Amino acid sequence: MHTAVTISPVEHATSDVAAVRDLVTSAYCNGAYNALDTATMTRGFHPEFAIISARVDTLDRYTIAEWIAAIEKRKSAPGFDIATAKRDCELISVDVTGDVANVKMEVRKDGMKIYTDYLFLLRFADGWKIVSKIYHNHQ
Repeated sequence: MHTAVTISPVEHATSDVAAVRDLVTSAYCNGAYNALDTATMTRGFHPEFAIISARVDTLDRYTIAEWIAAIEKRKSAPGFDIATAKRDCELISVDVTGDVANVKMEVRKDGMKIYTDYLFLLRFADGWKIVSKIYHNHQ
């Protein structure tokens, strides 16, 4: 069964949706993938961010500090080619309610869908921050 979804401009301020889209594009799509720009990631992700995944009866947490360290290690490896990091990120939906937002996106490499990501954001005094991610791996 498919359910129709509508986005009401009354419920979702256009400027908030644009701000969330811009942050996800810069800090996540370009920061974590295409440019491997960890400084931009640091600005866009909350320091307590984690990717949360299930393992049998427990949750695994992959923190932003671990993710940034892995990116920096990858970038410094002999023979590293930034082209291997390239991903196509498509924002499927952005939903904003007050100071809370979520983004559904699809991540592709070489035309093949590899992840469906759900990013969760909160608005702080200094703006929107990505606070967590859950995902489905299509591979």
